[in-house]
Amino acid sequence: MRSFVHAALSALAISTLMAAPVLAQGGVATPPTTSSAATQKIAYVNSQKILAEVPGRSDAEAQMQKEMEGYRAEVQKMSDSLNALVSAYNKAEPTLSATAKATRQKDIQTKESAYQQRVQQLEQQAQQRQAELMRPIMQNINKVIEQIRSEDGYAMVFDAGNQAGVVVAADSSLDITAKVIQRLKAAGPISTTPQKPPAGPANKPLGAARPDSSQP
Repeated sequence: MRSFVHAALSALAISTLMAAPVLAQGGVATPPTTSSAATQKIAYVNSQKILAEVPGRSDAEAQMQKEMEGYRAEVQKMSDSLNALVSAYNKAEPTLSATAKATRQKDIQTKESAYQQRVQQLEQQAQQRQAELMRPIMQNINKVIEQIRSEDGYAMVFDAGNQAGVVVAADSSLDITAKVIQRLKAAGPISTTPQKPPAGPANKPLGAARPDSSQP
């Protein structure tokens, strides 16, 4: 996954949003033994193919790109200020006293440290925001995979697209990737923007029951 921050400001950039494994909650499952495999139905998916076609991913990327513009602008401004300070020092250095040099060098070091710290903070914020945008999409993928697993009676579903996976070869008839993608597309994109709770009566008692938004 690409870094959101280029060293010394090449720029904050959007990640591919395609590096997270689909089976995030279960992790990478261990293949069943020969004896158990004979009585268990198994299937597999390619998470990279699913993420490439899942509705909503391109919208999440576009939203991330838009929000990154503010990060890039802030880093650019700080970088320009720091570069101007260094340039001014280099020009004036031959005429400065030892004390003046030490003072200005310390000022540059302080500003450089603040710049690096802020870049790191922005990188962390970008990563957190990326996770927020992708979370509902990943949850929906996991939900669909679980639905198909339950409906078709699969004991487990492997992720053949996860680089950390253990599947090196498999019967293509066990691949349910296309079925997962078809169902996701049929359902359409889901919103990656947190929804505000509906306005209710001012005197609504605390703890009143609300519909469970996680249920289909």
